[in-house]
Amino acid sequence: MQEDRALDLEDEIDLSNEAEEDEAHIHYDIASYPSDYTLAGLATMWADEDIEIPDYQREFVWGQKQSSLLIDSFLTGLPVPPVFFYIDENNKNLVIDGQQRLLSIIFYLEGYFGKESTHGKRQVFRLTGLGEKNKYNGKRFEDLDESDQRKLKQAVLRAINIRQLAPLKGNTSAYHIFERLNTGGTPLKPQEIRNCVFRGRFSQLLKDLNKDNSWREILGKKHLDKHQKDVELILRIFALTKSWKSYEKPMKEFLNLAMKNNQEGDTSRVEYFINNFSKVTDFVIENLGPKPFNIRGPLNVSAMDSVMVVLLENAPRLEKVDLKTRYEILTENEDFMELTSLATTDTKIVRERFELVKEILLG
Repeated sequence: MQEDRALDLEDEIDLSNEAEEDEAHIHYDIASYPSDYTLAGLATMWADEDIEIPDYQREFVWGQKQSSLLIDSFLTGLPVPPVFFYIDENNKNLVIDGQQRLLSIIFYLEGYFGKESTHGKRQVFRLTGLGEKNKYNGKRFEDLDESDQRKLKQAVLRAINIRQLAPLKGNTSAYHIFERLNTGGTPLKPQEIRNCVFRGRFSQLLKDLNKDNSWREILGKKHLDKHQKDVELILRIFALTKSWKSYEKPMKEFLNLAMKNNQEGDTSRVEYFINNFSKVTDFVIENLGPKPFNIRGPLNVSAMDSVMVVLLENAPRLEKVDLKTRYEILTENEDFMELTSLATTDTKIVRERFELVKEILLG
């Protein structure tokens, strides 16, 4: 176990030199209202795909005893905490909080616990851990008498529905709501939340780019970061490419908007980036070698984003860039060292850094 933990730490990207940002200060007009759903109604919504549990690489983790206690609470009339739904533009109910409760209900009504195994088998869901004197202990849903089956299907689970009314553009409130409600044992990191909230083809394209061999050499990490910090770095490069002149802090919200505005992966910006990302990473490795942006120890994200973006913006003319010589000049420049050390995501600093990198790299 200690050896596995050591390997995990080795594979994680160290961003300790990135300054903490203030939280985004955005005014939203949010509608929040309760709905009381019967468990049978929730099962129907699930079957009709009206409820969606986003893919953020976190599976169903409850054991059968935890799920059994939940079902027992409904059968005996004990209170159950509400779930939270974010209502998206397509009127789908995105589960922000309550995945374990919802899936426990669905599984029990279906009669099987958890998803299929690799062999295509599912475990029969019998209520367990309730005590020998509990009349429901050991019973499947179909084993309950008709009265109890009816009672369970008609039991009510409250949902708190959240919908953003304004601003109409920049619909990023789901991110901040998810971030603040995400209070589990292992809170999700920013990019994990983005993949959950801004789900779409773009999310998968970023993950595909993250496997690029030259990109892994730039990071100096063979294995993917388990919290997707490496994916977030690609998103940061994408968001700033051809847009750094209009950058406004905080960086977190700038990345949220980039993810939101391109989530279907069909914009011209995405096409340009996909077509040129590997070309630029190969060019960097050929000229600078592995881990070129580990300037003062850990990966210097501000050095990386500015250099990568300038190269991406000039991808059709890379053969004219003497990168090795120009990068040596850049890293010896006192202004560059300062602009990659303090307040690196401040609006003024970002713009000054990119102007300087463009001037020195391109001449």
